[in-house]
Amino acid sequence: MSASTAVIMTPPAADAASGGTVRLPVLPSRLAAGAACTGGSAEVFSAVPWEQQNLQLAGTWRFGGGAGVTVAVVDTGVSLKAPALAGRVTAVGGAGEDCVGHGSFVAGLIAAAPARGVRFAGVAQQARILAVRGTDDRGTATGTTVADGIRAAVDAGAEVIEVSPALSQDSAGLRSAVSYAAGHDALIVAAAVPDAADDATSSAPPARDYWPAADSGVLSVIDADAQGERPERAYRPRSADLAAPGDGVLGIAPEGKGHFIGSGASLAAGYVAGTAALVRSAHPALSAAETARWLTTTAYPADVPRLDPFAALTSVPGAPATRAAPHSGSAPVRLATDESGARATRRALLLAGAGGGLVLVVVWAAAVVPRGRARGWRPARDEAPTR
Repeated sequence: MSASTAVIMTPPAADAASGGTVRLPVLPSRLAAGAACTGGSAEVFSAVPWEQQNLQLAGTWRFGGGAGVTVAVVDTGVSLKAPALAGRVTAVGGAGEDCVGHGSFVAGLIAAAPARGVRFAGVAQQARILAVRGTDDRGTATGTTVADGIRAAVDAGAEVIEVSPALSQDSAGLRSAVSYAAGHDALIVAAAVPDAADDATSSAPPARDYWPAADSGVLSVIDADAQGERPERAYRPRSADLAAPGDGVLGIAPEGKGHFIGSGASLAAGYVAGTAALVRSAHPALSAAETARWLTTTAYPADVPRLDPFAALTSVPGAPATRAAPHSGSAPVRLATDESGARATRRALLLAGAGGGLVLVVVWAAAVVPRGRARGWRPARDEAPTR
């Protein structure tokens, strides 16, 4: 998708006075050679986004904001011009510039501060962001760029490292970087698959591994929409540890106060990374591995557990996790095939406007036991993964 594509968002009925429908540009994950950099957005969405409602963030924020924790975003960079992140971004090298806009969007999901007249905000609004370039300036990543980004994040003191790129091949350098992070008690949260491609498929593509999410010790995340569905597109993982909102979600632009709309597992990883910051701030004695285990333990139970920030922050480690009673009709549902990714994005947004209180519950179509629990969150090993 290009940044010029627009979709329609309908604010909830309670916010009807805020201006009816809003057309937002779609966030690009990469830019073609010679394409202009992603700029600001002229549109501001003032209602509560569906993803914040599903994650119960309004209630979660009463118990913590991620203060004292640094979250690295290994992506296209994070713009120092983004008002919602002003004063809380430290850039490694040239990562303070973000031509694509993707890294800034993810950083906003993690830590954007609330603004007057806007109800969107990041999960951990008091956390600091470390901008680390994991791609070239067009958004293309390699094993080397991602490995270098992870190492740079560790060396700069990040406690949580969000990795947006999902690569089709592993490498010794990438495994070494993952092991380096584990050795320094830094939790890597990574997209289980590349962000959704434009070309949807009518049949389920074969499931496969993507890296670094498939490496041992990495918390892998898959995306879903407001209905708990993930359209069958070009990419499907063999397994994932957590599911979080990532299909048709609201986020910030690299400059200005306007908003973009985006889809992809990397965006879902942003929500998980933000929640990890909340947990590491509230429970600093927990190690990275213990934090990962706690996020899966407190998640809403399903074949791919659904992220539950409220339970993760309000439950006491070592005691049974607690959570609010589920809404009626919140039983797990299967991920349906959808021949149009764009249509799924619009549907998610329209349902958010109409329902407002949908509970996101995700079950992956090919049911698997989450890797993280099965392997007990052992640190990564510098050896080729088994198939």
